[in-house]
Amino acid sequence: MLTAVDTPVLLDVFGADPHHGATSSAALNLALAEGGVIACDVVWAETRALFPSETALLQAMSTVGIGYSTLNQEAALMAGAMWQKYRETGGKRSRMVADFMIASHASRQCDRLLTRDRGFYRDYFKGLKLLDPANIK
Repeated sequence: MLTAVDTPVLLDVFGADPHHGATSSAALNLALAEGGVIACDVVWAETRALFPSETALLQAMSTVGIGYSTLNQEAALMAGAMWQKYRETGGKRSRMVADFMIASHASRQCDRLLTRDRGFYRDYFKGLKLLDPANIK
């Protein structure tokens, strides 16, 4: 089982978020136990801001066991199509194309996405399997 991980989950874990840190950590550990966990280039870029250096990020990702994966062409094109649909149906700028890239990467290159953002991904990526930290016991 290959799981893509969304940025907020990593920020919860690495930032020791008092509200979501424990559940996100438990979900990440479950995903690691069930197979590989990867983050796309967008997630790596977004997560980098939490760390004082590139070396610190690389060490943290390696220690946890999160791999790096770029979007392939199919995923990038899907992200653009979904972004277009979102904008055409009145989507506000509260969602950026990065969200669509993360979901498209998970949809086309992984088995599921580990995320706390259920509503948005369920609405626009109907076939995408989601692993929600809130549902981990």
